[in-house]
Amino acid sequence: MMILMRFFYDYECPYCQRGYGYLREFIGDHPEIDLEWRPIEAHPRPENHPPHTDLCVQSYYIARELGADMEAFHRKMFQAAALERRNVEKVEVLAEILGDIVDPGKFRSILESNKYALQVTENNDLAYEQSGVWAVPAFRILRKGAPEKRLDSPEGMGLNRDQIREFLEHAGT
Repeated sequence: MMILMRFFYDYECPYCQRGYGYLREFIGDHPEIDLEWRPIEAHPRPENHPPHTDLCVQSYYIARELGADMEAFHRKMFQAAALERRNVEKVEVLAEILGDIVDPGKFRSILESNKYALQVTENNDLAYEQSGVWAVPAFRILRKGAPEKRLDSPEGMGLNRDQIREFLEHAGT
């Protein structure tokens, strides 16, 4: 039986970057888990806590549409936003960051069209209003006929390797 796991994260969050690394380390051992990526904004507008990552969320969907190597995409976005603190609120900066994995012209055109702007709102609503996420990274296991399982990051602390490994190991129980 397939198990759906939602991963809520923000590219500017160093705890999410670390959680992403642990997730990638262990997810291959769990082919029964269907991973659903849900990039969100830890601090959505109008909150005065830059950088705002709404364009990063949209970039995720654009990269998928353009057939990008999504592992490379995640690495580049976390590197730029969480580690280098690049200005990911600017279209031209994102186009430069991703220029070797997507066509920069196509990327910029789609991003400027706001094609995926609604996805930002939908992901934030799914996380905060429907799934009870208070801090990222956060994981949700959804199985038909079973209660939802949660792994939430303590605010300002993140999750460690063992917490994520154990959560994946017990996803089906």
